[in-house]
Amino acid sequence: MSIWWSLHLRRDAASVPLARRLLMGTMETAGVDPDVSYDLSVALSEACANAVEHGGAATSEASDGFRVTAYLDGELCRIEVADTGPGFTASGGRAAVAVRPAPDYAEHGRGLCLIQELADHVHFVNRPGKGGAVVSFDKILKWRKDAPLMAV
Repeated sequence: MSIWWSLHLRRDAASVPLARRLLMGTMETAGVDPDVSYDLSVALSEACANAVEHGGAATSEASDGFRVTAYLDGELCRIEVADTGPGFTASGGRAAVAVRPAPDYAEHGRGLCLIQELADHVHFVNRPGKGGAVVSFDKILKWRKDAPLMAV
């Protein structure tokens, strides 16, 4: 079984729950275990919230959006969130993302840590040649016993 979808969303807070609901609906329909679906939906929400907050250049109207792509392929789900913002701080041509826990009193700064905790495999990179950041993460899927689209 293979399902994929891609959305181009506005950099607006309302885009975050839209992407999350679409992912949850897809996984529920396919028969993915609810705990796995929840973990992925929280990780997606964090990645989308970062794209909304940090993902656009202040001088360009063309950077008003970001892209979310989800792939459910066999036993794996991969999600990518790409924006057109300044990207991650570059060091030697590669993204240098220092993911460390935020202090307990911090109101921001937990998103990348949450994504790493909830997913099995995570990449934080800059978009080559176009500018912006790409957050991609994978998780091995578990299926409900009554899953209509369970991978064989």
